[in-house]
Amino acid sequence: MPKVKTSKWSKKEPPKGWDDIEPTLTEYDEMMREAENEPTTGKRKVESGWSVMQVHHKRSRYLYDMFYKKKAISRELYNYCINRGYGDASLIAKWRKRGFEKLCCLRCIQPRDTNYGTTCICRVPKQNLEEDKVIECAHCGCRGCASTD
Repeated sequence: MPKVKTSKWSKKEPPKGWDDIEPTLTEYDEMMREAENEPTTGKRKVESGWSVMQVHHKRSRYLYDMFYKKKAISRELYNYCINRGYGDASLIAKWRKRGFEKLCCLRCIQPRDTNYGTTCICRVPKQNLEEDKVIECAHCGCRGCASTD
């Protein structure tokens, strides 16, 4: 996940509507800083990055909802935010495809990251899993992002 580029990186004026979404994106930046700086003592090695992944997901989902669902921001503002690193363009592109509407992260659909060359356990529909067993993704901490759940 790239760092968010601030206004000092670019002399270009933000597009119309930036003032409406800037407070929310600033709030997500603060949440990201807190997640990056939280202590990792007492956590498993894989758990240390989960909070960062969750904030990254929320921030990208916010941009997706504002542009594609609510149509509250323009294409120009959306591209401005993506180019500045506020959202993950690849993840948002997957959300637009059928079957990936609830995808938690891109690592969960990459077969090279698993032992058996399949997708992550969080992509398996809950109806196909044991009822009493709690499933957590090792990559991001997701407990189920199959589109049928």
